[in-house]
Amino acid sequence: MAANCDVCGKGPSFGHNISHSHRRTKRRWNPNIQRVRALVGDAGTTPKRLNVCTSCLKAGKVKR
Repeated sequence: MAANCDVCGKGPSFGHNISHSHRRTKRRWNPNIQRVRALVGDAGTTPKRLNVCTSCLKAGKVKR
């Protein structure tokens, strides 16, 4: 599943794991994406499956 929010466009961020000996390896932080049935469209009546981050769900940006 794509790690992008369909509402705000939030995607993964990248950085390094740093060990105790300070060696660096690449890693990524994925946003908390949930697949929800949301009402979209002009009148907000058509149900559609969207990938939405939990911060958009909590903020009420999606009508379920």
